[in-house]
Amino acid sequence: MIPQLNHTPGQTDVTRNFLQHLVTQGFAGDIGQHYADRLSMATDNSIYQNLPDAILFPKSLADIVMITQLAATDEYRDLTFTPRGGGTGTNGQSLTHGVVVDLSRHMNNILEFNAEEGWVRVEAGVVKDQLNAWLKPHGFFFAPELSTSNRATIGGMVSTDASGQGSLVYGKTSDHVLGACAVLLSGEVIHTCPLTTEQALTRSQGVTQEAAIYGEVLISCQDNYALIEEKFPKLNRFLTGYDLRHVFSQEEQRFDLTRILCGAEGSLAFIAEVKLNVLPLPKVRQLINIKYDSFDSALRNAPFLVEAKALSVETIDSTVLNLAREDIVWHSVSELITDVEGHTMQGINLVEFAGNDLSQVEQQVSALCHQLEELRASGQAGVIGYQCCRELEQVERIYAMRKKAVGLLGNAKGRAKPIPFVEDTAVPPEHLADYITQFRAILDSHKLSYGMFGHVDAGVLHVRPALDMTLPEHHQLMLTLSDQIAELTRAYGGLLWGEHGKGYRSAYSADFFGPELYHQLRRIKTAFDPDNRLNPGKICQPLDNTSPLLPIDSPTRGSFDRQIPVVVRESWRGAVDCNGNGLCFNFDANSPMCPSMKVTRDRVHSPKGRATLVREWLRLLSEQNFNPQSLDDTSSLSLRSLSQKVKNSWRARQGEYDFSHEVKESMNGCLACKACATQCPIKIDVPEFRARFLELYHTRYLRPVSDHIVANIEPLLPVMAKAPKLVNYLLSQPWVNQLSRRSVGMVDLPPLSYPTLQRQLSGHPAMTTTLEDLQAMTDAEREHYVVVVQDPFTSFYEATLVHDLIQLISLLGYRPVLLPFVPNGKPQQVKGFLKQFARTARKSAEILNRVATLNLPMVGTDPALVLCYRDEYKMLGNERGSFNVQLAHEWLATAVLSLQEPTQANGEWYLFAHCTEVTALPSSTQQWKTLFSQFGATLHTINAGCCGMAGTYGHEARNLDNSRKIFGLSWELQLANKPLERCLATGFSCRSQVKRFGGEKIKHPLQALLQMVREHQ
Repeated sequence: MIPQLNHTPGQTDVTRNFLQHLVTQGFAGDIGQHYADRLSMATDNSIYQNLPDAILFPKSLADIVMITQLAATDEYRDLTFTPRGGGTGTNGQSLTHGVVVDLSRHMNNILEFNAEEGWVRVEAGVVKDQLNAWLKPHGFFFAPELSTSNRATIGGMVSTDASGQGSLVYGKTSDHVLGACAVLLSGEVIHTCPLTTEQALTRSQGVTQEAAIYGEVLISCQDNYALIEEKFPKLNRFLTGYDLRHVFSQEEQRFDLTRILCGAEGSLAFIAEVKLNVLPLPKVRQLINIKYDSFDSALRNAPFLVEAKALSVETIDSTVLNLAREDIVWHSVSELITDVEGHTMQGINLVEFAGNDLSQVEQQVSALCHQLEELRASGQAGVIGYQCCRELEQVERIYAMRKKAVGLLGNAKGRAKPIPFVEDTAVPPEHLADYITQFRAILDSHKLSYGMFGHVDAGVLHVRPALDMTLPEHHQLMLTLSDQIAELTRAYGGLLWGEHGKGYRSAYSADFFGPELYHQLRRIKTAFDPDNRLNPGKICQPLDNTSPLLPIDSPTRGSFDRQIPVVVRESWRGAVDCNGNGLCFNFDANSPMCPSMKVTRDRVHSPKGRATLVREWLRLLSEQNFNPQSLDDTSSLSLRSLSQKVKNSWRARQGEYDFSHEVKESMNGCLACKACATQCPIKIDVPEFRARFLELYHTRYLRPVSDHIVANIEPLLPVMAKAPKLVNYLLSQPWVNQLSRRSVGMVDLPPLSYPTLQRQLSGHPAMTTTLEDLQAMTDAEREHYVVVVQDPFTSFYEATLVHDLIQLISLLGYRPVLLPFVPNGKPQQVKGFLKQFARTARKSAEILNRVATLNLPMVGTDPALVLCYRDEYKMLGNERGSFNVQLAHEWLATAVLSLQEPTQANGEWYLFAHCTEVTALPSSTQQWKTLFSQFGATLHTINAGCCGMAGTYGHEARNLDNSRKIFGLSWELQLANKPLERCLATGFSCRSQVKRFGGEKIKHPLQALLQMVREHQ
């Protein structure tokens, strides 16, 4: 039995009183003060971990003003505050032990747009890709490009002055910010915009804090103008935090306080709204993918490529390329980055051209290709080949792979993982190759592996050495390398922070700025935040403040993970390996990962959040000397253990604290869709460790009745199917539904199929042919037989679909055989009945392996159940055997090949693929499209997220509201303008959800194929 975990860090009394005071004043936003809430904000995409005291989620500018005005009172002057956006920072920019103010959950509205003047006004929590998706129909885009653009907020981009691909042309975020609405910690609201020096001087007159700020910044910039011009490096990725060089122009007599806020990392004010300039979308984009025999060749060839007047030149080394080959993303780019016969590709450069004149862009591409061909033919510059991407869709696929590079590095094999701590240095581009040569020499001297990618046109390279931060010696090596790379970068006239802000690496600021200019930064900090309460420890301290900056040697995630025994870390790698890249925060409702995060906007309900909670749960168990591997038989029951469970559960209902309950609440929200297991670059498989957690949790606490019903649904269904009319009559009674909701926690239970599958197939050869009959046949006699493997959902709730599959197999000239129903075990696995699942899986595998000896294709219909054989059955090890159950499209792809030319047109269809299928088998939708095309039909694959049903998730009363909302995020919208009779879904749960909330049940694609085969014949 797992121990009770009730000794978790609590809030300070001051923070608790502050939160209560906020509520009484009418704070409209959310407040996160549970340990789970705080843990979800304790990490970002860096190596560091810092537990905040509370999290505030304001809903409006008024909420931010309320926070700051209350914080300004004497009672709460010791509290500190840190703004937070997408949490994608690689340097711990938004980590704090104080109060986090998260603007991403609610303040994500696009407020105003002016196409004529080319600007948009947005709240700080708007995500970069969200903004560009909104602007696209208007023909505009917000230019600064990031690899994290699908979860990075505009406020975060402003705070770090973010930039990325294309910065030579488009610049950094600060180059596009026309003004900001910011809130000072005093509660004063300021609005910044470009001014003349005279206007800025006028604003400096008065007694407000804003006036004092204008006066201080203006004087500092004027008095030190020559020093600033001399000291600030003339790089595309210029120095951020605080950017004195671009605030004031002596020649133009121009002053813009906005440039101080850009890159300040929330250390000066809360940025609530920003006004951004937007650019017309280029009409033409083409890309050349150039392949090299070495990464050094790729780096040294970059200046030549920049001279071709490209929009951008990006580079990727072989480490990243090889990791991409092992990821789901590779299927989308494999034909665009083919190998070169006789050569090993050690690096690539991606050169993009963009513009509005197709002929001009094509001329640029052709000219460069001609030069590249000469280099390749003569064996110069290391060029071994190149490919052109002339379609926008191809270009975007390449960049999708490039954007995933950050996460892919975290999926390197072994305990040492490439990590960020010296990973966005910037040097003059002409020195980059030599700089990287010395950089690599330093890493090689420590015998480290590493991955590299970046923006060679701007002299920025992302380098991530592989370290195991749970080892004290590697923690020390991280410090040594930080110092060595900082010194090397200074020697090349570069910056340690070329792109991702300073955060914990602010410790190097004084050396880079020099004492005089660093003093000016402290003066500015004093004007904005004299008591050092806004994101303290970052950028610099106010004058007369002795608080040190946060050291490089601050607590890391590895230092906490170190407290978990190695054997436990290895066993729970699915949770421990999460590197915080945050791809699971993707704003796009049509992306499959992660539906619970999308609908709640609560990071506790994300793969990263769940992994974080499980890591801490394991650490707390270790503190109590409990090894979760030591529980031998969690399924055994005794009167004593049952009595203890009853007592523990009663105490839990009375409010007795156990951190395990917070972890359980997070796990309850998981739909077990498994999109994270493939879409996450690190392959964080939440359903896998969720099932293990549930098994352990319920050694201490009773399971809900619904869990037992779900876990035993497979053996129950054949019994229920003996009297389907009676079962369906009872399910249709309102009092039964009410009883089910109250006592069992289940709602909207589906009716059983009637007539049953056995009745529909009565007398059919598929029912009468047995396994023994097949075994008695010769190989030649068995040649055209196909075995249909049943699953509980389609066989007992949607028998017509199995019947139609058998009809389709017959019409295609094959002989179907219906294998007697054998429980799969998936419901047991989902609910954490792992020992029962193992027994079920062994029995099923034994039967399926017997069939496999006959060398007959085995076909199933439901993706979740069929893919369970390939995934969850791995836990059986060698006992699993070698059987292979195919999904319908996988078998049909070979069976229908004989139909070469369609005899008639069959119109347009719309496919909504099951989220588990589309993520685990990314080629499945293309296979369905090919099948339909063979009958003259056009199949459109619809980009939709999760339907919200996910097996039994949508039938659990506690999930009903979220299930409906998830359906509304994408499926409902995508179905709204399409004829339902032409819409198809591969998942049983998806079809059930459409019927529940849409009123009609849509078909499986094989049923549409059956219709077309009948017409074809």
